[in-house]
Amino acid sequence: MNRTLAIIKPDAVAAGRAGAILTLLEDKGFKPVALRMTRLNPAQARAFYAVHRERPFFESLVSFMTSGPVVPMVLEAEGAVPLLRTVIGATDPAEAEEGTVRALYAESKERNAIHASDSNENAVNEIAFFFSEHDLLSL
Repeated sequence: MNRTLAIIKPDAVAAGRAGAILTLLEDKGFKPVALRMTRLNPAQARAFYAVHRERPFFESLVSFMTSGPVVPMVLEAEGAVPLLRTVIGATDPAEAEEGTVRALYAESKERNAIHASDSNENAVNEIAFFFSEHDLLSL
């Protein structure tokens, strides 16, 4: 089994979609091994998304990710990283395949309902950002 990180973003939390998204992820074979609701402050959002700091959308991303509660979670499945990327769909919901998280729940390219790690290496780092080893449960 492999692990990856997902974050249900403020738009989906505010719209009451966190439960539906978690259900969809479980229906696709993911097992949550850690989950919490939190609110990022600007310093945390800047640190988490530091890889994008030179991009023109960085400050709007930080503003969005600090606009309300988020639900970070560690998910376990075979091939967790690529599987989750497939299940969430394209960043732009207009391009996301039918039945994906973003096709179902995203508002726009920026307000796209969910974050997912894009590599195994990033998954390890992103999981450690939100959770200690003690937080991770084996089911």
